[in-house]
Amino acid sequence: MSNFTVKLTDVIKELHIEVLRPSTDFDRRVISTPDVNRPGLPLSGFYDYYDPKRIQIIGRIETTYVSLMSDPKRLEAFDRFMSTQPAAVIITNGVQVMPECEDMAEKYDIPLLFTQEESSEFMAALIAFLKLSLAPRITLHGVLVEVYGEGILLIGESGIGKSETALELIKRGHRLIADDAVEIKRPSRRTLVGSAPEIIRYFMELRGIGVINARRIFGIGAVKPTERIDLVVKLELWEKGKAYDRLGVDTEFKEILGVLVPCLTVPVRPGRNLAVILELAAMNNRQKKLGYNNALELAEAHDLNIDEMGELAAKSQVGDDFWDEGPM
Repeated sequence: MSNFTVKLTDVIKELHIEVLRPSTDFDRRVISTPDVNRPGLPLSGFYDYYDPKRIQIIGRIETTYVSLMSDPKRLEAFDRFMSTQPAAVIITNGVQVMPECEDMAEKYDIPLLFTQEESSEFMAALIAFLKLSLAPRITLHGVLVEVYGEGILLIGESGIGKSETALELIKRGHRLIADDAVEIKRPSRRTLVGSAPEIIRYFMELRGIGVINARRIFGIGAVKPTERIDLVVKLELWEKGKAYDRLGVDTEFKEILGVLVPCLTVPVRPGRNLAVILELAAMNNRQKKLGYNNALELAEAHDLNIDEMGELAAKSQVGDDFWDEGPM
């Protein structure tokens, strides 16, 4: 079960669900698990491993099954089912709601909802929304931008130039997701999605200027509400004598919420165009995901060249030995 909750009314609004009957606590009712359930077995009387905290989906199969029961048996099945206090019951496929289902929902004060969508498609959309809404999350100090379709999270000490770099990227046609505080969620085991807290969404703080609204100044095309995090770039002041990675053969990672994200350390000093560097980093990261690594290609070409030179040297040595040891 998630440590977070989402209001049932938000679920209804997001998925355009019709309310047949609300409960008395309808506006306060929350969902705490991303899992959903089709209660065919519970309606038949099997309640082992049944979780009433899940949203219950009744589609064409469940409706057809209970329609084959006798009237008393059907009433008993819905009576026991609704008495478990499910979080909500949604009728899908546009099937007609049975009177026994409505009566027992009224008796036990259960929200009864309705949609015309097919059960499988509706469940996929519902689970995706619940997983994102209830996902583990953390807020990090940084800036999140989209560059060539890649979500880049900029981190580093305060004043290093993260916001200024993001501003230059916006001017070059890329998009801002969050400045200063990035709320990161993990909707799946391998995916991180970042967004800005609602109160500061699309605002940027620039030292010497103050706070600006990127959406108002640069237009709707310069911002985006959420973005997947594909790359972390750590900005740090250039330190003389420190060995920085110059080839990029080995990929470093940063762990966020248990997910390993490729990470680069970019030194900052006067004269470096960080916006151009980040554009190249985004394109290079995309190529790596597609299976092409520039650094590895160079390293392999270098090793191949060394091997060829070694073979030539060996052949040359054989020729020298022949002339040195042959008959006069």
